[in-house]
Amino acid sequence: MSDSQQSFDFVHPFESPERVESIPFGDGTIVVGTCGYSYKDWVGPFYPQNIKSNGMLPYYAERFPAVEIDASYYRVPSEATFASMDARTPADFRFAAKLPGTVTHLPPEDIHHVPDDARLFRENIAPLVRSGKLGAVLMQFPHAFAATPRAENYLRSLREELADFPLVAEFRNREWQRNATLELLSELDVGWCNVDEPQFEKLLRPSSDVVGPLAYVRFHGRNYKNWWRGSAETRYEYDYTEEELAPWTERVAEMAAQTKQTYVFFNNHRLGQAAKNAGTFARMLLEGFGG
Repeated sequence: MSDSQQSFDFVHPFESPERVESIPFGDGTIVVGTCGYSYKDWVGPFYPQNIKSNGMLPYYAERFPAVEIDASYYRVPSEATFASMDARTPADFRFAAKLPGTVTHLPPEDIHHVPDDARLFRENIAPLVRSGKLGAVLMQFPHAFAATPRAENYLRSLREELADFPLVAEFRNREWQRNATLELLSELDVGWCNVDEPQFEKLLRPSSDVVGPLAYVRFHGRNYKNWWRGSAETRYEYDYTEEELAPWTERVAEMAAQTKQTYVFFNNHRLGQAAKNAGTFARMLLEGFGG
């Protein structure tokens, strides 16, 4: 190592993030983590400089109790990939997995038939099901997925295709934020995803709704400028303040009081901000609960 590199490391030492533990609450548990873990721009802010890609998940799992798999949105991972995820994480680690976009982001006129990728997803994720590590399957729908009878029937079809899976629905269209939706999800045994995101008129409001035995929260950041026109990188570039997170400690406590398992994931992944904010939020929860 050169003198210049030694000097750089001294000025900017890497500090390993503190472990975020699962948080007991009432009769249940709150787990806090991030949406995705395999990001090159996390090297430095979260991962050590010399980490290899296959070492990211084990390193992450030493510091967080759960993760939401983001890669499954872009393509269905192979069964061997899911088996590798299982093998590289401890027995008490939990995964949430996003359904592929080919299943959730269909043109409105095509939402009457469940694509084959749903079946492939169900088959390939079997290793996580067998190990008991699959905590939830997230169905993230786009803003164009409006609250129509056809969309409701598609939700029913997805439930049939993914029978027995712990499904959670995230809507981006505020039309869905109504009691009728919660009643439908209750009928289908599908959880509701509460979100923090820019407060545009057509997006969902902050909420603390729970349907069934599973509560779910996603923090997307509040990047108003790049939300509609930004890329996947710039849209989620945001660093929460403690003042912004504070109201969510009460909402999460309200959710956790009604359920056995509460998942909280940060999606503002740019430059490792999700990992930092997740750690801060877990600490705030513990302090608020008297931990």
